[in-house]
Amino acid sequence: MKYTPRKINAFLFFKLPSAFLTGVRVKSISDTNSVVSVTYKWMNQNPFKSMFWAVQGMASELSTGILVMKEISESNRKISMLVTNMSGTFTKKAIGKIRFECNDGMLIREAIKKSIETGEGQTVIVTSEGINEEGVSVSQFKYEWSLKVK
Repeated sequence: MKYTPRKINAFLFFKLPSAFLTGVRVKSISDTNSVVSVTYKWMNQNPFKSMFWAVQGMASELSTGILVMKEISESNRKISMLVTNMSGTFTKKAIGKIRFECNDGMLIREAIKKSIETGEGQTVIVTSEGINEEGVSVSQFKYEWSLKVK
């Protein structure tokens, strides 16, 4: 499958409806990075008049996960993927349109390549940063992905 924003957004609608309903949308995918956006609105608010942390988590995880899925697809191998750890830091209220960027595609590619070469599971820690419309970071998530050739 060719990984395009349109195909991933359709996937969200059918397989991850909570992400779709809260406004999470893939904007771009390349070999090295991905951008996922979500706009603050009634459906994804918290009682403090900002975006619920879990919605930010869905968008940030998707920005890392689509890079993992894309690399697995391009490897033509069956590889399991699992988030084994995550952490999040929140530095500013998330209001307006927030874009989550992951620029760790090369780290993911190297981990998958090493898993294929050695047959052993690999872990890779990747970062997704949430940036508001003014270009200010509102949150940062780190995900540890476990990758293993089946």
